[in-house]
Amino acid sequence: MAAEKLSIVKAINASLRTALETDPKVLIMGEDVGKLGGVFRVTDGLQKDFGEDRVIDTPLAESGIVGTAIGLALRGYRPVVEIQFDGFVFPAYDQIVTQLAKMHARALGKIKLPVVIRIPYGGAIGAVEHHSESPEALFAHVPGLKCVSASNAADAYWMLQQAIQSDDPVIFFEPKRRYHDRSEVDTEAIPGPLHAARTARPGTDLTLAAYGPMVKTCLEAAAAAEEEGKSLEVLDLRSMSPIDFDAIQASVEKTRRLVIVHEAPVFLGTGSEIAARITERCFYHLEAPVLRVGGYHAPYPPSRLEDEYLPGLDRVLDAVDRALAY
Repeated sequence: MAAEKLSIVKAINASLRTALETDPKVLIMGEDVGKLGGVFRVTDGLQKDFGEDRVIDTPLAESGIVGTAIGLALRGYRPVVEIQFDGFVFPAYDQIVTQLAKMHARALGKIKLPVVIRIPYGGAIGAVEHHSESPEALFAHVPGLKCVSASNAADAYWMLQQAIQSDDPVIFFEPKRRYHDRSEVDTEAIPGPLHAARTARPGTDLTLAAYGPMVKTCLEAAAAAEEEGKSLEVLDLRSMSPIDFDAIQASVEKTRRLVIVHEAPVFLGTGSEIAARITERCFYHLEAPVLRVGGYHAPYPPSRLEDEYLPGLDRVLDAVDRALAY
């Protein structure tokens, strides 16, 4: 066994290191990923050990970064692109949705684009404007893209490995508020499927479904609810496209209630699709409407107000109480 306790930052760094060591076609590209090691130090030490032709400091030009990665992928490379902050991805949106997502279908399956785009996302770090967005639903809506988010270090390590090995483009959302959360990582384990949900905590009375940064919040809510005699199941979705609806359905058929939690605005968020699909699949099992907890339909506020904007323990427990009251 090669298990040790790592932060999510260290787990991602170890995963990138493993990919660079095992496949000479893997490249890392992004703003300040080389000499600086990234603004969150996720790529720290990689350029020193693998050279400037494998870990490449790019200009401040997200569209150019992704466009270059597409060209490299067409020539057989496996680029891993870092977008420095979530709100910086939009200059590259055209390249991602009109080229990266479409090329496989446009070529009738003859061309593959194994590109990973890493995006630190979400709030609660006290940052300025454009540094705390949750744009996952915009990309999950686009056919041809896979979107995933790890909530713990073990998943961060293995899901990134699987994303890099995938022949399809993957958007890898990293919950930056959880970057320094530590958990056990076994680098020799056999990982489960990339897009499979996992039960983070079993329960019988209600299902809390979340991904990325909100999984920890839901686990805290389940622990608080247990003190009042309520048994909440916490489902870590791990993937926003595709979504493991079978796992959600199995949980809801057992608990008969579902609350979906994410940082992104509730309006047209990932939770909307889950709520609609589970209502269709589980109509005769549900004992309460599917409820959603998330950000407000407003621009992300200044950092002094983000605690009011972001869903926290009280808002999750309020939704739990409303669902259980039916």
